[in-house]
Amino acid sequence: MTTSADFASLGLAEPILRAVAETGYTTPTPIQAQAIPLVLAGRDLLAAAQTGTGKTAGFTLPLLHRLSATQAGERRPGRPRCLVLTPTRELAAQVHESVETYGRHLSLKSMVMFGGVNINPQIQTLRKPVDILVATPGRLLDHAGQKTVDLSGVEILVLDEADRMLDMGFIRDIRKVLAMLPKQRQNLLFSATFSDEIRSLAKGLLNNPGQVEVARRNTASELVSQSVFMIPQKQKRDLLVHLIGENQWYQVLVFTRTKHGANKLAEYLLKHGIASAAIHGNKSQSARTRALAQFKDGSLPVLVATDIAARGLDIEQLPHVINFELPNIAEDYVHRIGRTGRAGSAGHAISLVDAEEAGYLAGIERLIGKRIERAPQPEGFTPRPVDPTAQESERPRQNGRPPRNRETDRRSSREPGKRGGKPKQSSSGRTSTIAPRDGQTSREHAVQPRTAGTQSPGPGGNRRQGQRSAPTAALFAPRAANRGR
Repeated sequence: MTTSADFASLGLAEPILRAVAETGYTTPTPIQAQAIPLVLAGRDLLAAAQTGTGKTAGFTLPLLHRLSATQAGERRPGRPRCLVLTPTRELAAQVHESVETYGRHLSLKSMVMFGGVNINPQIQTLRKPVDILVATPGRLLDHAGQKTVDLSGVEILVLDEADRMLDMGFIRDIRKVLAMLPKQRQNLLFSATFSDEIRSLAKGLLNNPGQVEVARRNTASELVSQSVFMIPQKQKRDLLVHLIGENQWYQVLVFTRTKHGANKLAEYLLKHGIASAAIHGNKSQSARTRALAQFKDGSLPVLVATDIAARGLDIEQLPHVINFELPNIAEDYVHRIGRTGRAGSAGHAISLVDAEEAGYLAGIERLIGKRIERAPQPEGFTPRPVDPTAQESERPRQNGRPPRNRETDRRSSREPGKRGGKPKQSSSGRTSTIAPRDGQTSREHAVQPRTAGTQSPGPGGNRRQGQRSAPTAALFAPRAANRGR
């Protein structure tokens, strides 16, 4: 069957079918096949599927059809007909890219807004008619406060990655946005999982919704092979360099628990001849966008990220995800490894686990319902002696318990989006009065120790060429020569 025939059977308009054909997709994914007809029929929807199964197209395709098929009333500047809310900047940018890709043959206008960038260009865009607005909650409320956006004409509301928004503490911001919308509208709630909190939100938001659940809650894709290396924390960095160099991996997404740890690990990889960059909530939006673009086009082999990147990153055929440290929330493990094994492609997820993290590993295995394979020490790997004066990314041990993670121990002491308010104590006992930015999880917002020199030098900052190990020097020598250009 052809692409057009497959998607045409769902009732999509010809300009949309043409755009789908141009992307090279052949058949709808299960979530698309089930969700699109319900949305086209005008019903509210509660949909969940494993990450990487095409949820974004599951709502962008039908909303484009509905908006193009219905006659808009008076088109006013800054008055969108469709609002898509996402938890992070990266996800907002990718959803908007999907809207533009599938709507390229339509006359609909779209825009994306998020924090961390100058608000003035967004204000200029809002002075013209906008049909589809993709936004993060905090920046949307900034515009609403300045009266640069009018939400009274929203016909379709989409909450994408709704469980992540709740986890980041955006529920109050969501309720503020809902209060600005007309009561008569179509509501679509998409999520990677159906948690009890999501069902509670859906009960108050959705009206007799259709429900689509492609896979059971908190399951990892069967296309992702999983393995664990049991290794002391202080030897993890050497093992990571060995795995990347010896196996000649050119696209690896590495997760750490903390922003400080991400910076230090990226620096270490650079010193050993492996081009890498860190992304997290403290990085500027331009730095995050640049690192993601380089990682996607293959010019940056390794991207080190905190859990801000566990959702929304859509990297085509990403082969490897490595958990340098296990998350202390088991569900985040599923979201992390969901960056690989997407859209029918196989992937490999590796976790480097210290004995202190055994409790986290047991919790993850209980969640996914199976034991993860323990891998033997790689042949030829000999960890170097540990320098007791070297700084490590690990946290101090506490009475035999797993190391505390200041990013994820507690939610933010402040409501996202608020600029003022009474300071509250963080889990570390220190006072914070700064609200998390759009795209910065409340877990990442907790107060972090500041250490001089923690900023990653970035892809062009490696000046210690002589420190490369033999295999990685041969592997990355051509790229290293061009990094300064």
